[in-house]
Amino acid sequence: MNTSAGSTTRLLLAGLRALLVLTLVCGVVYPLAVTGVAQAFFSGKANGSEVGSDGEVVGSELIGQRYDLPLKDGQETAEPDLKWFQPRPANGLGSSSVNTQYTIILSGATNRSGDNQELIDWVTAAKAAVVEDNSVPGHPVDPDDVPADAVTSSGSGLDPDISPRYAALQVRRVAERNHLPADRVARLVTAHTTGRILGFMGEPRVNVLRLNIALKEMVAAG
Repeated sequence: MNTSAGSTTRLLLAGLRALLVLTLVCGVVYPLAVTGVAQAFFSGKANGSEVGSDGEVVGSELIGQRYDLPLKDGQETAEPDLKWFQPRPANGLGSSSVNTQYTIILSGATNRSGDNQELIDWVTAAKAAVVEDNSVPGHPVDPDDVPADAVTSSGSGLDPDISPRYAALQVRRVAERNHLPADRVARLVTAHTTGRILGFMGEPRVNVLRLNIALKEMVAAG
């Protein structure tokens, strides 16, 4: 009986020691080590890839955001502020209907099939809006020139990038709204176009947030 009790005590003490050691290693030492390495070598990415403007953090280069006008009385959906470059549509975004205490934005895909009528209506309406918004006197937009990313949302609904084609399509409208030469705005787009990763992975892209920050600086400089 005493032997059995002693064995049980030893097992409990061994388990307790293992628990304490693993808690210290996995719950304290490892997180501190990973955090230290991340802050030392990848501080920007570790802190959310924050983007600053005028000394303030204005967003993350990994998360897309909209550029809309303030809501008018009776409006449920804000109109885009056309002096800025616009991102991809965000039909997958929604708000939490369960926890209404906080304003929580939910992201995700629309989960509509290619022949879904609602998706077809979204794309058709988005294409018409892109053509209308970006047509300027003397330079109408050809509907065939509207790229896919201008009328479809990404899987997350939070894509921060657009294609160079979509950025170029917006150049004349942005230039006109900000009273800038179109070729100057076009060069700005070129300067903010990122090529394929390692030259062959992915597609060329333009980060809308960084592009709009550069546009704001250009407008301020005159």
